[in-house]
Amino acid sequence: MKVVFLGTPAFAVQTLNAILHAGHTVVAVYTQPPRAAGRGQHVSKSPVMITAENHAIPVHTPKTLKEAAEQATFAALGADVGVVVAYGMILPQAILSAPRFGCLNLHASLLPRWRGAAPIQRAVMAGDDRFGASVMQMDAGLDTGAVLLEDEIAVGQRPTAGIVHDALAERGAALMVDALARLEAGTIVATPQPADGVTYAKKITNAETVIDWTRPAIEIDRQVRAFAPTPGAWFEADSNRVRLLEADVVPGATGAPGKVLDAAPIVACGTGGLRLLRVQREGKKPMTAADWLRGFALPAGTVLRRGAV
Repeated sequence: MKVVFLGTPAFAVQTLNAILHAGHTVVAVYTQPPRAAGRGQHVSKSPVMITAENHAIPVHTPKTLKEAAEQATFAALGADVGVVVAYGMILPQAILSAPRFGCLNLHASLLPRWRGAAPIQRAVMAGDDRFGASVMQMDAGLDTGAVLLEDEIAVGQRPTAGIVHDALAERGAALMVDALARLEAGTIVATPQPADGVTYAKKITNAETVIDWTRPAIEIDRQVRAFAPTPGAWFEADSNRVRLLEADVVPGATGAPGKVLDAAPIVACGTGGLRLLRVQREGKKPMTAADWLRGFALPAGTVLRRGAV
């Protein structure tokens, strides 16, 4: 089939590659425009844009798809189907209905749970024990379209968002290729989402990455795993911002919240404690807590402060 692909981050690259490998023709790729990022504010192309250019696929980076001229350009591609994976832009109805079979979206949750911008992080923060991907027929609502295919994945106990992300990127790519094959064969079945069980995964804010040691250890552990490897949950130690990338819950630990209890180090929380395992100082590479403490004094009795955003 003739496919127009709309996506931006690394999560979408595997699906684009899988569609090409399956023999479909990607007539164009739509992705977010190059933007300045990092300390040097270097302008960087999106992972999807780089992949498209490597395959000599025409790339479009409009700032909006609401204008009639952009919609006409999109319609003129004559695509059979649009495939959307973390594009980062709301699609107007004129775009959704332009391809012969409309637009399909790969979403990183088992809908209707966690509609919205940050389904993986929200699922980890909530302590979910089920993770999966859904392919849906897009409509004008926010992830409200009928589900065409979905699949649950196994990620083990206490996964990080990074582990879930990588597993869903791989499984989701295969799921989308399967959906396209069934769509082409006329065997796809659309199932409306149930009204019960709807939750929304709102965008992550900077304030949510700050560790509040007064919270229960189990909640902070979920926060750490939800933001690992990026953007990273963090605390302050001697005016240094430290990202906590991995920790273990110590249920029986007691002490004032934020107090370092021993050399492990275990830090007391509102309920229980956390043993710090992997950290990252600003401008440094990730390291074990043991390696960090070889060059940073953190004696028992130290009270870690909550950082200011």
